[in-house]
Amino acid sequence: MSTELVHMSLTEVADAIRKKKVSSVEVTRACIEHAERVQPKLNCFISLEADEALQAAKKADQALKRGVRAGPLHGVPLAHKDMYYRAGKVSTCGSKILRDYRPNVTGTAVERLAAAGAIWLGSLNMAEFAANPTGHNDHWGHCRNPWNPAHMTGGSSSGSGSAVGARACYGSLGSDTGGSVRLPAAACGVVGLKPTYGLISRYGILPRSWSQDTVGPLTRTVRDCARMTRVIAGADPRDPTCANAPVPNYEKELEGRIKGLKIGVPTNHYYDGATDDVRKRMAESLAVFKALGARIVELAVPDPQELFLLSATVSQSEAAVIHGKWIRERPQDYSLFVRSRIEAGFHIPATTYLEALNLRAHLLAEFMAAVYTKVDVLHTPVMVMPAPTIAETEPKASGDVTGVVSRITRNTRPTNYLGLPALSVPAGFSGNGLPIAFQLMGRPFSEALLFRAAHLYQQETDWHTHAPNL
Repeated sequence: MSTELVHMSLTEVADAIRKKKVSSVEVTRACIEHAERVQPKLNCFISLEADEALQAAKKADQALKRGVRAGPLHGVPLAHKDMYYRAGKVSTCGSKILRDYRPNVTGTAVERLAAAGAIWLGSLNMAEFAANPTGHNDHWGHCRNPWNPAHMTGGSSSGSGSAVGARACYGSLGSDTGGSVRLPAAACGVVGLKPTYGLISRYGILPRSWSQDTVGPLTRTVRDCARMTRVIAGADPRDPTCANAPVPNYEKELEGRIKGLKIGVPTNHYYDGATDDVRKRMAESLAVFKALGARIVELAVPDPQELFLLSATVSQSEAAVIHGKWIRERPQDYSLFVRSRIEAGFHIPATTYLEALNLRAHLLAEFMAAVYTKVDVLHTPVMVMPAPTIAETEPKASGDVTGVVSRITRNTRPTNYLGLPALSVPAGFSGNGLPIAFQLMGRPFSEALLFRAAHLYQQETDWHTHAPNL
């Protein structure tokens, strides 16, 4: 029974708990036992709070017996990237510097998940200070890919991708500043949303780059992702960048059609250097969309490489401000790779940073006119190759590690600079058994459309049902 439970989706298990077909205690215990089995292989957890989770699960079951109306995530165990604050609880951000840090506030997204009935199962491994797209971590140990532990998970939400992919929890909060939700989702075979900038509050999480950071869920299915997103999205007076707009019922809107939807396929940048495996899986996924009635439109997009470089300028400058005091006082407590990325921001002139910020509105308008007057969504690979090995992306390794890392993020970072939403969706496997994914990118606040298209794709395919053999 426990094996069956951990392979249910978030929405399936939430609905089963609400209907009292299974208890939260049974579900939570099954996740704990499975997490303990996979942790030695994957190192996806920094802390597994088993006793606290079981106590919360008992309270959830008791509440249902009393007739309390169940929330959309009632009794469901979730685990989150270790940068989401809970007052009085340790939040390390994957670092040595914050190994014992206990914030005095709780993140808005965490509060909203708790209000919806979710159980906190544990805190997940991540790249140090969310500053590495591969998921390497010299302080807590590298997190490993559930499909092949020799390979990287993608980062910086490495533990989120690994734990959800391994079926150790039903969903997870990650964060995406340059691809940090989509990369681990793609590498680990799960769904991951990088939302529109401002859709979800960032209050109560450690920032990486405040003008590009976004909060996003990683889940097993698009429906799961739609449910989690609706729970955590919406205005927050504690985050002034959060949009004050109604939040759609994303899950309800999954049931529409996409006949006539125009799906754009870029003829520049996004396929440069793509492997044959990736090209084949992209073509197959586009064929599914075409069979669903969508129109496939090839088009050139404004230079994403320019957006990539501007995004890097912004993130490095802002990271240098955030970490300035620690870098000066405790440089030895950073890994060499992360310290070098942050220190680069000290050498960017203020005028260059401000110019990069000021260009955003103009370049977004240019992108919207060139792309979204012609198509409804863009479809691209998340990564141009299957996940490389941990050794191949080790910062201290010989060879062109910088080039490999640049290839990993080339298709994700431009979206962060523009603030647009993007959804990573499993699309099959490479010849050596590693997940491959496409991303759908849309207009601002078009998450409902992205979810609908991706959900219909998952109704026609079964890639999201595949689980690694652990």
